[in-house]
Amino acid sequence: MSAPVAVLANPYAGKGRHRGLLPAVLDRLAAGGHPVEVLTTGSRGEAEQACHAAVAGGAAAVVAVGGDGTYHLALQAVAGTGVPFGAIPAGTGNDLATQLGLPADPLAAADAIAAALRTGTTRAVDLALMTAPEQPQRWFGAVLAAGFDAVVNERANAMRWPRGQRRYDLAILVELARLRPRRYTLRLDGQLHELDAVLVAVGNTASYGGGMRICPAADPTDGLLDVVVAGAVSRTTLVRIKPRVYRGTHIGHPLVTSYRARTVELAADGITGYADGERAYPLPVTITAEPGALKLLSPIG
Repeated sequence: MSAPVAVLANPYAGKGRHRGLLPAVLDRLAAGGHPVEVLTTGSRGEAEQACHAAVAGGAAAVVAVGGDGTYHLALQAVAGTGVPFGAIPAGTGNDLATQLGLPADPLAAADAIAAALRTGTTRAVDLALMTAPEQPQRWFGAVLAAGFDAVVNERANAMRWPRGQRRYDLAILVELARLRPRRYTLRLDGQLHELDAVLVAVGNTASYGGGMRICPAADPTDGLLDVVVAGAVSRTTLVRIKPRVYRGTHIGHPLVTSYRARTVELAADGITGYADGERAYPLPVTITAEPGALKLLSPIG
């Protein structure tokens, strides 16, 4: 019997709206010619461990069904191993899957991955590797937020009321009222930049947060990271710029600067970074583009 395809499925992704599609997704993946095994987990830590165990056990591939947070867990196991990875968008944002060219429809994505499994077609994609003092290394595929957006996430995660999207909205209002530029130390391939900013994002791909093109020129096949910095902007200016992020036109604002580098060293006081929407490390952190670290299941090689 051929090696199995390990499937990490998050039934709560996207508020559970795609939960009923999982049996059909599994059926379509089985058309790829491998047995399909769903990983049984009870927590995020168990999910990541299950992916590592599947890779160590000789899985033919790991497929994540969910959103960016689910993909993030699976990436920790497959990055740099040569074990192929597939992403089926069933979350709220699905930025990584869409940026890597996978269909937005879960069933269509499952069909595309099955076709790639049948033919053995994969595509090499870059990932970003994070390291921080006294922390294990972590990988991310999309964007590291290390400014206002990260502060809002940290605030929202610490709140117990209200629930759902309203908690995030309230966190935005609280942090807007407290908005102030912070001093960042940014070292890009060894070149030092010291600057005041309210937002810093490091992108392997262009978007985060459900389609916000914060790093619009980022290319996950160029071996480089894009760094976008919004300087000492006011509350009013930040609110005005935000709608432009969905189109990527914020880059044209005079207080927004972009850079490109292989290695990014980032430090600031009081900031905890969020990678692929998941809590990462308190700064300082070093991020390095790792060319071809992900072997993506794709019908087009």
